[in-house]
Amino acid sequence: MASFHGNKINPNRFGFGQVKFYVFLIPLGLVMILPIVFMFSQALKPLDELFMFPPTFIVQKPTIENLVTLLSLKDMTVIPVTKYLFNSVVVSAAVVALALLTSAMTGYALSKKKFKLRKTLFEINTIALMFVPAAVTIPRYLVVEKLGLINTYWGHVLPLLALPVGVFLVKQFVDQIPNELIEAAAIDGAKDTAVFLRIVMPLIKPAMATVAILAFQTVWNNAETSSLYMSKETLKTFAFYMTTLSTTIGNNVAGQGVAAAAALIMFIPNLIIFIFMQSKVMDTMAHSGLK
Repeated sequence: MASFHGNKINPNRFGFGQVKFYVFLIPLGLVMILPIVFMFSQALKPLDELFMFPPTFIVQKPTIENLVTLLSLKDMTVIPVTKYLFNSVVVSAAVVALALLTSAMTGYALSKKKFKLRKTLFEINTIALMFVPAAVTIPRYLVVEKLGLINTYWGHVLPLLALPVGVFLVKQFVDQIPNELIEAAAIDGAKDTAVFLRIVMPLIKPAMATVAILAFQTVWNNAETSSLYMSKETLKTFAFYMTTLSTTIGNNVAGQGVAAAAALIMFIPNLIIFIFMQSKVMDTMAHSGLK
């Protein structure tokens, strides 16, 4: 093994052999970050720069005028934009919290509990990964309608709680926890709830962070529940408002700055949550396929 120390796959210090990776990765990273830079730049452009020809890529005189204009807008039913933002925040918080709870409990049960049809249920969950949302739109609507959740916040939350990829990731991660650890806790008198909360949950934090990101992105960017289950405008989310923004501000150059500000509001929460949780996401992806 000593012969390999001088040629590590992932050395701790910079070496000239790594230059070839930086030559490829740095330009690639710059290209991939350009859309983000343009989004921020467009949202911060004043009116005169929006009308400038040829258009500029980087804003010269940044201003929050577009954001102020967006927040002061009201649609044709005189509902302020802040109401849509409030609905999105409430629904996103509820979905993320409940999706974390259900994914963790389901993944733990499928991994460490012995019961009939356990493997069958996991296979059904795996098959569910192949279904596109459009394939279950009608049965999902029928369930929501029969439960009387039309025009309620639960009509936003319930359809988005099913997160097969979250259950899959958590189950694969819990598989890495030694059975002996859980058995030792049970011998010491710990009940299932204590084992789950004090032993399992701290060990699956990377998987839970990944589930939180996936759940948040699903609900924050979702306009389907507003268009299908909500006829009351006051219950619709900001993602739905984004789809109607062109009719609210008009299709003109000045309106593009407001649209860019709205797109920035949609993007920033996704960026923040990924920046803070990216390391745990990488850990999850590294362990989810191991046995």
